[in-house]
Amino acid sequence: MSSFQRFLRAFLVLFIVLSGTDAKLNRYPRGESVVYRTIYVDQSGKGNFRTIQSAIDSVPSNNNKWVCIYVKAGTYRESVKIPYDKPFIFLKGEGKWKTFVVWDNHDSIATSATFTSDADNIIVKSITFTNSYNSPPGSSGNPMRTAVAAKISGDKSSFYRCGFLGLQDTLWDVQGRHYFKLCSIQGAVDFIFGSGQSIYERCTISVIAGVLDGLAGFITAQSRSSPYETNGFVFKDCKIIGHGKTFLGRAWRDYARVVFYNTTMSDVVVPEGWSPWVVASGHEYQITFAEYKCRGPGANTAGRVKWANKLNVDELIRLTSTSFIDEEGWMSRQVFNMMD
Repeated sequence: MSSFQRFLRAFLVLFIVLSGTDAKLNRYPRGESVVYRTIYVDQSGKGNFRTIQSAIDSVPSNNNKWVCIYVKAGTYRESVKIPYDKPFIFLKGEGKWKTFVVWDNHDSIATSATFTSDADNIIVKSITFTNSYNSPPGSSGNPMRTAVAAKISGDKSSFYRCGFLGLQDTLWDVQGRHYFKLCSIQGAVDFIFGSGQSIYERCTISVIAGVLDGLAGFITAQSRSSPYETNGFVFKDCKIIGHGKTFLGRAWRDYARVVFYNTTMSDVVVPEGWSPWVVASGHEYQITFAEYKCRGPGANTAGRVKWANKLNVDELIRLTSTSFIDEEGWMSRQVFNMMD
């Protein structure tokens, strides 16, 4: 760094301090620096806002600079939405099991989500989103309905140490490139679904199919519609736990693609593993449902459906590499600098 660059950086930090803005300086891998301001949400009134939505609403439309919305511990009973015209928001809680966002809308996947993120370049850390209509299961007395905890449709979005709790259709991974790390995702029926191009790394998949009166649930319902679409779900170094019985997935569209890699599976996974559902029944060869280097009592493939895929080495490497969702380096430039 030149003397002028050091002076410019020091001047920028001093200007921020003197102007009263709460900001943080992060360094990109090549030496560039980025400053972002922090907005505090605290139900007690000690922050800038009492609700998460009001903090998001305060971010200007077409925002092009990172803004951190820091949410203090507590349970926030509100429906939260980041609209498409508010990118570069870093939504940060105090802990996965300390900061909760809870709502109980149901029936429509389009409108029931507790948390909706439509913008590109979004980071969320250490927050749990719950749709409480059927969660905790059996506690509400409500019949099982579609009740989405989170709906993610923006591109280049990352979730780190987050929770997504529901029963049916918990996490709608709608579209775009997404990265989930160290997250906990709970549900029983199609509880990770959509057309996202996503890697789930070191996540805990918590099955609660024991409430289905002996029926098996489904972890995924992926909706890739053609062989030319790049989307799919990749579960890498994850673990599947829970109670009841479940399929790893069923096809929501004709060319559904799901891969489980190096994942520990408990005995909740049924021997067949996968279902074509009515959507792909009769042309199962179009589906990409695959497992590699998985372990645990649920990972025994002896009883798997015969049409489950065997990917070649090149395709396996491509799908399980970070480049599957990040060819241009957006994660290293925009995400990991925020994760300290």
